[in-house]
Amino acid sequence: MRVSDFHFDLPEDLIAQTPPAIRGSSRMLHVDRATGAVADGYFSDLPHHLHAGDLLILNDSRVLPARLYAHRRGLATQASSPSPSGKIEVLLTQQAAPHTWSALVRPSRKVQPGETLVFPDANGTPVLEAEILAAGEFGDRTLRFRPDPRFLEHLDAIGHMPLPPYIHRDDAAEDKTRYQTVYAAQPGSAAAPTAGLHFTPEILAELRTKGVQIETITLHVGLGTFQPVRAEDLADIRLHTEHYTLPPATAAAINSALAEHRRIIAAGTTTTRTLEHCAATSQLEPHSGETSIFLSPGHHFRVISGLITNFHLPQSTLLMLVSAFLAPADEPEQGRLRALAAYEHAVRERYRFFSYGDCMLIL
Repeated sequence: MRVSDFHFDLPEDLIAQTPPAIRGSSRMLHVDRATGAVADGYFSDLPHHLHAGDLLILNDSRVLPARLYAHRRGLATQASSPSPSGKIEVLLTQQAAPHTWSALVRPSRKVQPGETLVFPDANGTPVLEAEILAAGEFGDRTLRFRPDPRFLEHLDAIGHMPLPPYIHRDDAAEDKTRYQTVYAAQPGSAAAPTAGLHFTPEILAELRTKGVQIETITLHVGLGTFQPVRAEDLADIRLHTEHYTLPPATAAAINSALAEHRRIIAAGTTTTRTLEHCAATSQLEPHSGETSIFLSPGHHFRVISGLITNFHLPQSTLLMLVSAFLAPADEPEQGRLRALAAYEHAVRERYRFFSYGDCMLIL
């Protein structure tokens, strides 16, 4: 298959620019995994679709306010370089080591290894400093921050929520809560695990009352989720690595559910990728690691039997994952056709797309 096989036409006005007025009020397209048949509904219907004994797994990663603004201190040897103290935008994408982060920087040509960036607060007082250690392609930079025990506190104070590039507005105060799941616990993501944005404490309580078991994994979402696919053949696609943790309670719950042939429903593609990576490496025991797994039509799903997911970008690896999950055994092309048919239905019925949009339930 080729990347262009996963194209669909999406009207610009269906790309959600803001969250729904009330969390949990989104529409939800139910897709029958066995047939591809679709039915319109609402996310609040979720407890009616899940049963006692089902295992629902959430990604509890917390989005960092990782979009920062800095100015260059500038080295004496670079005093003649363009805008030596100009405003620099820095988007932290992944922690690489203690105090060290991968980041996207713009304008990147002005920021080279050896320079120091200073991050001020609203009053102009410097609160963070970072040295540029290395430069890569497409604005990639490696930054080492001066050690500060209040680092996360400073991020909360001066950082902006890293809204996706298809949201054409500045972040607002409400994004600090709405671009965050209600169960977010482990800080580290540069983008929200967006399927989880629909959940409310009330819906989670209703599911537990019904007998649905709820556990969590952690996968810190990197910006690779938004970067365009630069290959044409699916066999050539390589994803960025992301850090994950499979906790003891979740590992035990998965193994029990699999042994008892109970359904396991993943909330989001990040949860799905983590679970399928662990199963593929025979590590359904508690551990932490990194994954760059790419799930495309032809993948045999070893763990999940249900998926909650938002609507994804045309020609994206996440749409390919959905296509893989909808494919009958040994019929990968059928999964692609089912996914695109569901998306065409969603466009006709004017579902809202992407991070702040509506969602699908595939069971």
